[in-house]
Amino acid sequence: MREGPRQPPDGEAPPPFAVSVGPKQCPSVHSMRNKIGRALWGAVWAVLFRPSPKVMHGWRRMLLRAFGARVGRGAKVMPSARIWAPWNLELGEFSCVSHHVDCYSVAGISIGAHATVSQYSFLCTATHDESDPHMLLVTAPLTIRDQAWVCADVYVGPGVTIGQGAVVGARSSVFGDLPAWKVYYCTPARPVRDRRVSNARGARQT
Repeated sequence: MREGPRQPPDGEAPPPFAVSVGPKQCPSVHSMRNKIGRALWGAVWAVLFRPSPKVMHGWRRMLLRAFGARVGRGAKVMPSARIWAPWNLELGEFSCVSHHVDCYSVAGISIGAHATVSQYSFLCTATHDESDPHMLLVTAPLTIRDQAWVCADVYVGPGVTIGQGAVVGARSSVFGDLPAWKVYYCTPARPVRDRRVSNARGARQT
């Protein structure tokens, strides 16, 4: 015997909408050109990018540029890093994207000069509108300014700007803009102290 629709428990409000979602009701927002480009990039990533030795940074810069990425001099992207759409990625001079970083670049991702994104971090530029019955895609670019450091396993959400020189501690989550030259920890990330850096003579600077 087939069961009828599941009823909400006593005292619990029913859902505000209940819809049957099919592919025709919720079409992809990505163009055919976008899909073909990502398919080609996926093949290049698997065959030429991912197997490349760690030291071949110039080779990987060339591949990224061939797919529209704007890559500055001396930038380093490790072979295990994933880039959803290279044409939405900008890397400043001597920036670094470390092992197993996931750049979900549905919208633009900009990483400034001498900035570092450490291993297993997730840079996310897309989410879904939970108020829409079809959970429509919502995108917003994110920016990591010069000399910032996103430490290991950090989540950075859509629309976020991490200020120049800011440090986001390991396994933190960033949902809003972070001002420059501070150290942040926790979820959501909050400031714990100013960042101080040393110049070549050992003096402390703020």
